[in-house]
Formats: sequence, C-alpha cells, structure tokens
Amino acid sequence: MLKSTCIGLAVLLGVAALANGVFMLLAPEAWYFAVPGVTTTGSFNQHFLRDIGLIFLLIGAGFLAGAFQPRQRLLLWAVPTIWLTGHALFHFWEVAVGICSASAIPRDFPAVTLPAILGWLLTAWAFRARTAKAAT
Repeated sequence: MLKSTCIGLAVLLGVAALANGVFMLLAPEAWYFAVPGVTTTGSFNQHFLRDIGLIFLLIGAGFLAGAFQPRQRLLLWAVPTIWLTGHALFHFWEVAVGICSASAIPRDFPAVTLPAILGWLLTAWAFRARTAKAAT
C-alpha cells in the first residue's frame, strides 16, 4: 500500500511539474498573470520564466522517471527535491528580509513548500527501500 501511494504521489508531482513547465514555456505571460503573487515579485521577464519552465520540465521528468525506474529512484527523486527545497527556502528568505509579507507563506505553500516536503518524504521512502533491499 505504501509503495503504491509513493509511486502515485511521484507521478502526481511529476505531471504537475511538467504541466507547470509547459505552461511557463508556451505562455509565459499568461503564467505570470495567472499564478497568485507572481506579479509582486518583479516585472515580467519572458526569458527568465522560460528558463524556469525548463527546470520544471526536468523536475517533472525526474519524478516520473523515478516512479518507473526503481534502481535509479533515489537519485531521480532527490535531485529535484533539492531544487524544490532551495526554491521554498528562498520564498521564506524573501519574507524574512522583508521583500514579501508574511501572507506569502500560506499563499505559496501549496505550490512551493508542499512539493518540497512531499519530495523529501518520497526521497526518504526511496532511501529506506534501497537500504532494506541492500540488507537482504
């Protein structure tokens, strides 16, 4: 049951990241105005948004590939999780130094902090599964 839940969660994170990346690549201006809070972080920059869109494609591909490649799962989930964690920490830093108000934390949580937390849970499960397998 836990394995199926983890694989399903990885697929969900992968598909969501891919969808976000495609949206950012194909319609960066629409993405900029559609995502709550983005317009308060700086002016529209098509090149920058497309660069980040590429990162989200890689994140999505990593979670999806890890869901179907058990031997590589730990690395394929850990790497995008590290980026997602840096992204979430950056959002907290912006609040800490006064760039954004504290209201940004709950607003951004579902799309910024939660994916990082879920990524760490998946990575921990993959590590545990790999360690258990190596012990047998």
